Amino acid sequence: MVKAANSRGGAPGTPPRTRILVIGGGYVGMYTALHLQRKLRPGEAEVTVVTPEPYMTYQPFLPEAAAGAISPRHVVIPLRRVLDRCRIVIGQAQRIDHAKRTATVTTLATPEEGTGDLEIEYDELVLAPGSVSRTLPIPGLADYGIGFKTVEEAIGLRNHVIEQMDIASSTRDPAVRDAALTFVFVGGGYAGVEALGELEDMARYAARYYHNIKAEDMKWVLVEASDRILPEVGPEMGVYTVRELRRRNIDVRLETRLDSCENRVAVLSDGSRFPTRTIVWTAGVKPHPLLASTDLPRNERGRLRCTAFLTIEGVEHAWAAGDAAAVPDITAEEPGRECAPNAQHAVRQAKQLADNLIAALRDETLTEYAHKYAGSVASLGLHKGVAHVYGRKLKGYPAWLMHRTYHLSRVPTFNRKMRVLAEWTLAGLFTREIVSLGSLEHPRAEFELAAGGGPRHHLQQPASNPPEDSKG
Repeated sequence: MVKAANSRGGAPGTPPRTRILVIGGGYVGMYTALHLQRKLRPGEAEVTVVTPEPYMTYQPFLPEAAAGAISPRHVVIPLRRVLDRCRIVIGQAQRIDHAKRTATVTTLATPEEGTGDLEIEYDELVLAPGSVSRTLPIPGLADYGIGFKTVEEAIGLRNHVIEQMDIASSTRDPAVRDAALTFVFVGGGYAGVEALGELEDMARYAARYYHNIKAEDMKWVLVEASDRILPEVGPEMGVYTVRELRRRNIDVRLETRLDSCENRVAVLSDGSRFPTRTIVWTAGVKPHPLLASTDLPRNERGRLRCTAFLTIEGVEHAWAAGDAAAVPDITAEEPGRECAPNAQHAVRQAKQLADNLIAALRDETLTEYAHKYAGSVASLGLHKGVAHVYGRKLKGYPAWLMHRTYHLSRVPTFNRKMRVLAEWTLAGLFTREIVSLGSLEHPRAEFELAAGGGPRHHLQQPASNPPEDSKG
């Protein structure tokens, strides 16, 4: 075990700087650190951010990145550039011992050093590791399922869909063609509906460039266990969304579950069977596994018990917000209700958390987090969407325009806003890009072939392992 060098002071006689450790570089982690570096006085504290990736992913843009409307690099925000006054440690937190004020972290250098994990000491802890995909023990899911939570998965899914169209165009086996052109999405929340809507739109456009594939040849299936989709936009807009998707010949199955996907056959609870090479799993999220490796209190769903001040309940010098935190919603009419784990709350909680942490350092009064949910917007493909904002309901083009306007205003940094806006403008002037860059997933394949290392992997097994395809 190696301890991190953590300076606590400057010249002799100066008070030691408070060591603030932020676990996570997502919405809460990045925005909390950003507000801290802006508002802390010089020498008042030092902020260390531990994150598995050197960037923050703006997840609402993942569907458009998958459809090719936005470049992948513009969906992510480089943390070292944005948090230039913070110390960034690229690594995975393994354990938190808050009683000792230490975090055990595995970095990229850990295997090379051979000296064990890094131990980082802190005075104040901000725990914001986010969430991970919630999976079920469904036969075949681990082998053939594709997630949709990271930019790598989004780009991998885009490549995969186009590769399936290439397979269908070149095969002489009707069964292979049918399976290649069948796309099953499980989960009727934001991720599932927006990903399906954008990719179906892209594939429909791409089909015009295939001599033997028509848009009607493709089969798109949305499977949702509850009786409605997009609950965030309300029942009326949810019904409209189902009607709009079905108008595009998308098979929407409500109150239906995926029972199995063994041998590349999606078996649904209503008895339907779909031979398919594409099963996209977006059926919810769960708290990050790191929370189970801490000595901090959690609720029955595994989230950290928090107060409205965004402190962890019953613990001093520990803070949390976002997906990992069960924050009471003091604006709700019914008591005991918690804030929904979504980006709208996460961004606002991060700002309040940073303000409260600074107030605690200065022995000032803390403020409770209070934000009434403003509403939701969702894209269903190019020029199509639904919205329910401040009681107003929109659909079609106006909702799609509101979706783009809202998220353009929310994506961090002026640099990213301008790049995304430029890409949207160019996309309106030129045709879509329909190129698959699946070879990016196996960048050494060409060289291995030239060096006599055997046949190229992605030609030897074209998209035969969706979990690998999804990594990007």
